[in-house]
Amino acid sequence: MDARRCIGSGMCVLTADEVFDQDADGRAVVLRPEPPAATRDAVRAAVELCPAAAIGLSTDR
Repeated sequence: MDARRCIGSGMCVLTADEVFDQDADGRAVVLRPEPPAATRDAVRAAVELCPAAAIGLSTDR
């Protein structure tokens, strides 16, 4: 998550609310840096839907 790029659209929260939230300024924050496997598809969708490309996935894990 690159908070500097976040424009506060909230698409990540709408798509994966177990993993993302928004702070008082409306910028996305990561609630669970290592989300459970059950949320994997939602997180991938959040990455694809982010209009600012502020979210990325690491495949290191």
